[in-house]
Amino acid sequence: MTTTRKYYQDSYTTRFQARIVEHFPAGEEQQIGLVLDATYFYPSSGGQPHDLGQIQGLPVTDVYIREADQAIVHVVTGQIWQDQVTAEINRERRFDHMQNHTGQHILSQAFLQTSEAETVSFHMSGDSATIDLHTANLSGTQVQQAETLANRVIWQNRPVTARMVPQTEAEQLNVRKLPPINGTHYRLIDIDGFDLTACGGTHVAHTGEVGLLKIIKLEKRREQLRVAFVCGRRALQDYRAKNSIINKLATSFTTSYTELENAVEKQRGELKQVQKQLKKQQGLLLAYEQAHLLHNSKRTGRATIICQAFADRDVNDLRQLARALCTRPGVIVLLGLAGPNAQLVFSRAVDAPGEMGQIIKPALQVLGTAAGGGSSSFAQGGGPPADLDRVQQALERAERLLMAQLK
Repeated sequence: MTTTRKYYQDSYTTRFQARIVEHFPAGEEQQIGLVLDATYFYPSSGGQPHDLGQIQGLPVTDVYIREADQAIVHVVTGQIWQDQVTAEINRERRFDHMQNHTGQHILSQAFLQTSEAETVSFHMSGDSATIDLHTANLSGTQVQQAETLANRVIWQNRPVTARMVPQTEAEQLNVRKLPPINGTHYRLIDIDGFDLTACGGTHVAHTGEVGLLKIIKLEKRREQLRVAFVCGRRALQDYRAKNSIINKLATSFTTSYTELENAVEKQRGELKQVQKQLKKQQGLLLAYEQAHLLHNSKRTGRATIICQAFADRDVNDLRQLARALCTRPGVIVLLGLAGPNAQLVFSRAVDAPGEMGQIIKPALQVLGTAAGGGSSSFAQGGGPPADLDRVQQALERAERLLMAQLK
């Protein structure tokens, strides 16, 4: 049972009467599939999403083409008992799809004319539309040329018509793309004097209804270039969002939007200088801290032992400090970090004695965890919260074990 596709001739009707010719369970509980004798609902196909709406007051959640017989199935939630039904399509979603699908035809032809770049695929979702071009690279100038041409055609308000053409006749016309079909006729979308292509989607009647087309992103994908764009209402929403962000940033930088890029670059340069100075000061602080810890270290006949607990430090700082100290001959470092994620960091110089991986396990038990380990020269572990006293106890246990190793 095939379905008469009313949207082929009329994309604007969104409320209609129809007769149910088949219904069946649609998988999920309370969902049924309906086949109507005729429909204006567009099914997911050709890169365009399906329409939403309602049939006899029940929400339509999916519309698809049944492969076996090409019938259009409307999935609704609930039960319908009558044969004759009233259906209504979400008008805003339908028109949004019309704007962006017609916009895609215009943009594809614009790229073909300005850069000889053919469109190999099209996809539209709820908030984006993309075409994939059969080219890996386009310059910024080429992209702008295509965008400018597309908008020129939109503002010329050219007629857009749909007609069914026999396959043999269509093959003789200057059609941009003729995909394989099931049947004897092609549905051709004709943008007057600009583009002619086969398509089963919903389209506006005049290009002016597309409103505006804006390319918003380019992405290289192997040997193709993906072009993301917005049309009509989506273009307005995109502009509103970006304009709001730009105005807020301009206010934050106390400048106009025309000077915003310069203001950001200036701040970026200043930040680099501050980071450079900070790195220098951190180096001086690290050197001072090393000297302080070495001055207060314990010395045995075979090693210099540094044992210190910290709070409010980053564990990466501790690792850096341990590495720096262990560049000196004979140094063994036992460091601990108190806080919500207590850590132990043990390290030794290449020529120093001691097994760091062995002494950290008993020390971690003091913290109430076994998460950690390492090699003979470096070990780290921790995880649970611990205060400074508990961390100090863990370090003292590690130091006792180390001293036993050194005897």
